[in-house]
Amino acid sequence: MQGPMITGAQSASTPAERTTYVWGIAIVAALGGLLFGYDWVVIGGARQFYEQYFHLTSPALVGWANSCALVGCLIGSLAAGFFADRYGRRRVLLVSAVLFAVSSALTGWAYSFNSFIVWRILGGTAIGLSSNVSPLYIAEISPAAIRGRLVSLNQFAIVIGILLAQVVNWLIARPVPANLSADVLLHSWNVQYGWRWMFMAVVAPAIVFTIASLFIPESPRWLLTREREADAREVLQRIGGQLYASAEIESIERAIRAEADTEPSSWRELLRPSVRRIVLVGIGLAVLQQWTGINTLFNYAAEVYRSAGYGANDILLNIVITGAINLVFTVLAMLLVDRLGRRWMMLFGCVGIGVSHLLCAFAYRAGWRGSAVLVLTLSAIACYALTLAPVTWVLISEIFPNRVRSHGVSAAVSALWAASFALTYTFPILNRSLGTSGIFFCYGLICLLGCGLVAMFVPETKGRTLEQIEASVTGG
Repeated sequence: MQGPMITGAQSASTPAERTTYVWGIAIVAALGGLLFGYDWVVIGGARQFYEQYFHLTSPALVGWANSCALVGCLIGSLAAGFFADRYGRRRVLLVSAVLFAVSSALTGWAYSFNSFIVWRILGGTAIGLSSNVSPLYIAEISPAAIRGRLVSLNQFAIVIGILLAQVVNWLIARPVPANLSADVLLHSWNVQYGWRWMFMAVVAPAIVFTIASLFIPESPRWLLTREREADAREVLQRIGGQLYASAEIESIERAIRAEADTEPSSWRELLRPSVRRIVLVGIGLAVLQQWTGINTLFNYAAEVYRSAGYGANDILLNIVITGAINLVFTVLAMLLVDRLGRRWMMLFGCVGIGVSHLLCAFAYRAGWRGSAVLVLTLSAIACYALTLAPVTWVLISEIFPNRVRSHGVSAAVSALWAASFALTYTFPILNRSLGTSGIFFCYGLICLLGCGLVAMFVPETKGRTLEQIEASVTGG
């Protein structure tokens, strides 16, 4: 126990001499987050048009069309740990970039509902891969002092992608006159072509991500597990200078030597008593982030705001406003995460989102409409963007021991996508049975219960090296 802690402290006290390079490669890795955000939210603006095109009327079909990509997310998440360990983080990022480009183009030009589902699932696979490996890669290349900001950069990119999708949807969609007949609406430009271009627009940034991924280095921690010390040292020197590289290599290799006599990393490792507890914490945080219900405000914004009395054109504008609020508070989160710490921000977020949801449920029950509902949903999104949205990803990338990190992140993110699928698929069904006020009441209670989870089980990781965190959570 004593050795790793001393080495970790030495590494933490050896600051990086420069950070320009590490910011550059982190930005490239975060492009996976941008594509993730765009591909995930573009459906919120496109769905009111493709549902008309494919004649989707039942809540089950509507839920399946909106949640099918999450099946791919789960597949990608489960596969990411194995492929990231075997082939390296960088190659998985490259594969996800190619899948984003291909799936988006094919989804945009799907002429049958079945083919639409297939290509959405393929796009979800790209999301699953990038949502695992982008924060994992950034955490492993980052100096401890700025790791929170750099990993939050991935969430910032996700938010940029969300806002980009919302703006693109708003610009592409042509104004919809009120009281159109079903036949006229079916043959309108929005229903026949508009939603296709909404999906196609992500192909250009996907190509940029593909090309940029060819020029970033491999994770130095992965290189050291493959006994490629010279390559790892070169990367770490470019990140922080010679002294920083030496301290980091000593710290990482000490952790690797401590595990040298054990079997190769596998899913079974997550069940070891020293690891199991932190795996459950990671899964709990991932599920909590989704079951706050915020994603319904992105994927089902049309229903939420329509029930508040807004028309089709105002709904698209409101969606852009939610994206702008999301962006502003994500930037604020990046400035605070390495100052306030992860744990306190998570506690504040659970309470803030929970109270906003409960007030929103009251507003619907009391018959309030228009701006009252908009303000309360924006309040929930602001609290989420400031806290749970970025900090959950930071914690998931930090809390797992180096030996099982890729598998641990994979398990947590897979749980996240499974929870997201349950949330997205069931919303139309629950909305019909409970009403909008009932759904927001349930989400509010979940947030307040999540506050107890964070208070009892989540460690503070601010300013500590990954090796220090490992020693504290495993008792090593």
